Amino acid sequence: MGWADHFTETAPDYWRYRPIYPTALFDQLSMLAPSHELTWDCGTGNGQAALGLAPHFDAVVGTDASVAQLLQSRRPANVHFVACRAEAVPLPDDCVSLATAAQALHWFAGEDYFREVKRVAKDGAVVAAWSYMLADLGPELDPILQRFYRDAIGPYWPPEREHVVAGYATLPFPFHELTPPDFTMTASWTLDHFLGYINTWSAVKRARAKTNRDPLPALSASLHKVWGEPHVARLVSWPLRMRIGTVKK
Repeated sequence: MGWADHFTETAPDYWRYRPIYPTALFDQLSMLAPSHELTWDCGTGNGQAALGLAPHFDAVVGTDASVAQLLQSRRPANVHFVACRAEAVPLPDDCVSLATAAQALHWFAGEDYFREVKRVAKDGAVVAAWSYMLADLGPELDPILQRFYRDAIGPYWPPEREHVVAGYATLPFPFHELTPPDFTMTASWTLDHFLGYINTWSAVKRARAKTNRDPLPALSASLHKVWGEPHVARLVSWPLRMRIGTVKK
């Protein structure tokens, strides 16, 4: 099956505008991992999760099919990025103590990927995949964002988006499943930064291509009416949804 590239065009903006995962998430994953020699972050994109894992492991390998995304990554000494498909990672058998997929599992979940996880994982290794929901801006702004998400760009989301909305509950997860911890990702953003984040959405890009018009100006105008001074930062939050388990060999 071919790989649908939704990311090359917006790769530079991913690093600038996407939110950062909470450090408590990586602390918890480190505590659960049976050892700390090596972790594999699949679908790493520009490496945000890989960088969060770096302080906890001797080495982190981040893989992604998008070379454009990997070129935007930051590269500390113990993080190594490789351009490859999720189903064929250049790692030896039984070497990984933690395998992660951050906001990415919906692109490659399938028998071949899960077989590859089991191949490279040590016995007892932890497997974790998480996604985040629609941003929460507060009761005044949320209805505006929800209408935009549902009506203006709803038809242009790739079908895989449904798995994100479901918190990956609709995807297979062939591991010994654990109860996931609760985490919320937060950021303090100006309106311009928030609109830059919305501009990274694949559905926005597809809406422009299909309709020959930009859906963002109307959203910007609606948000401006309620946001207040656009240069004043507001709290933005995203609840994380996770599937987590262990590999038994």
